[in-house]
Amino acid sequence: MKIGYIRISTESQKLDLQKDAMDKEQCDSVFEDTMSGSEKSRPGLEKAIGYLRKGDTLVVWKLDRLGRSLKQLIDIINSLKERGVYFKSIQENIDTSSSGGKLIFHVFGALAEFERDLIRERTKAGLKAARERGRLGGRPKIMDEKKISMAKILHEDSSNSINEICKTLGVSRATFYRYMKTNHS
Repeated sequence: MKIGYIRISTESQKLDLQKDAMDKEQCDSVFEDTMSGSEKSRPGLEKAIGYLRKGDTLVVWKLDRLGRSLKQLIDIINSLKERGVYFKSIQENIDTSSSGGKLIFHVFGALAEFERDLIRERTKAGLKAARERGRLGGRPKIMDEKKISMAKILHEDSSNSINEICKTLGVSRATFYRYMKTNHS
């Protein structure tokens, strides 16, 4: 079976062009969304993916109708592949049921992996350079040495409740106990 998925970003756009393409492809069912592709939840796409069975083909008019990023596209198509479902994009002439279509998608996957590796390498290099300049990064400590010693003094006085101590120091109970546990001498 061929299952179509069509999407437009705004109400002012029309689905006609995509619907005509799905008719020409002889799709058995067509699911649609009217929303930005960057939306996390796309009910039409979720229904289409849920409707697909092994051996079926998900058909889209254009790749950008399915996902907004290469990573998102690859994730969706890989999940289809794991289920034994094929994918076809009409405008880009990609059909994963053919060996040529599979090759093109493997190239896309390799490029996405290469891009992720480059980002990871640049991030590591940036963090290393920052450390060499004395910047540690990460979240700042809530309690410095002065606050820790004040917490210890207040805690030793049994007339102070934990809630009063936390309010005085401006920290949560969890933070207070965490610092007391790690800085208890």
